[in-house]
Amino acid sequence: MNVPLLDLKQQYLSLKAELDSALLRVAESQHFILGPEVERMEQELANYLGCNYALGVSSGTDALLLALMALDIRQGDEVIVPTFSFFATAGVVARLNAVPVFVDVDPVTFNIAPKDLEKKITKKTKAIIPVHLFGQSAEMDEVIRIAKAHNLYVVEDGAQAIGAQYKDGKKVGNFGDIGCFSFFPSKNLGCFGDGGLVTTNDNMLAEKLRILRVHGGEPKYYHKMIGGNFRIDAIQAAVLRVKLPHLDGWSQKRRDNASLYHSLFLEHNLAAEEGKTEFDKKNKILLPKAVYQNSGTKNYHIYNQYCLRVERRDALRTHLAENNISSEIYYPVPFHRQECFQYLNPKDSEFPDSNFSAEHIIALPIYPELTREQITYVVKTIADFFTKNV
Repeated sequence: MNVPLLDLKQQYLSLKAELDSALLRVAESQHFILGPEVERMEQELANYLGCNYALGVSSGTDALLLALMALDIRQGDEVIVPTFSFFATAGVVARLNAVPVFVDVDPVTFNIAPKDLEKKITKKTKAIIPVHLFGQSAEMDEVIRIAKAHNLYVVEDGAQAIGAQYKDGKKVGNFGDIGCFSFFPSKNLGCFGDGGLVTTNDNMLAEKLRILRVHGGEPKYYHKMIGGNFRIDAIQAAVLRVKLPHLDGWSQKRRDNASLYHSLFLEHNLAAEEGKTEFDKKNKILLPKAVYQNSGTKNYHIYNQYCLRVERRDALRTHLAENNISSEIYYPVPFHRQECFQYLNPKDSEFPDSNFSAEHIIALPIYPELTREQITYVVKTIADFFTKNV
């Protein structure tokens, strides 16, 4: 049996007629950058997310960069970020000659640890970027409380979390000053290339974001601000409009797949209940925080990735590959260990949970079209590995 990490062709074939028609519609319009297709996409996404304003941009990375520019983050300002995330979270801060300040993550959810966040605030701190990593909301009540207490901006990095909820059905991207999303093809809602989105409920910020998106020109060729080329193209907007109505169904299927993984790992006695943070004789696998039913809980995980922490991770990956099962490591090197950030003189000992996660994490296939048979095969293959390596 073959189990890829992701199979986008299955998704495309299921929507082929609609997608092909949407692409042809854009080709016939000959309107390729911004324009009516993008405007309709923006309104549909604003309605879906429950926010006042949604602006399509060129990528998730550019969404973060644009957000910081709109908040006037500049040289010498400090921006607090979790040290365990995709590189863009910290990279955009450094690109503005601001200072990324690293914080450890929670050992179960992998999201920014509020208990460490407040310790890193100084007079130079201007903003916090909580990341809703792998599709699960950060602890936004605490993040917002801390931000308000210190008069800080909050930029939500929801690149992997469109549709994730924190509480009372409120979707991420609505808690901070600006929300940022990615439409990279592998995301729960992916386009046919690079694309992203910024969201806000502040009309003045929305207007500033809109102007900065087109080099800061308003009207065209007249510049009071220096922006960038952060425009999304109409082809990506058309693809996203076809896919958006299917998003919640796809995310629920990911949640169902995660629930099946969870129960099978317990059946094979490979893991205790979720929330464990240390390996022992029974716990060869530490399960991710699991919220499978939307039953009034405050956190609704959409599983852009399904990440475990496992013993003998690298040997297990080899074993999986030998059995035609793909896996990935998100992320092997936290920011504080990256060569490009050594000028900040980070102390490795300050980030034990991020280090542990980076050294033990592995992502398994979780995409919606996975079959029960494939998931069962993955778990059995992992069980066989640990049986042979007691």
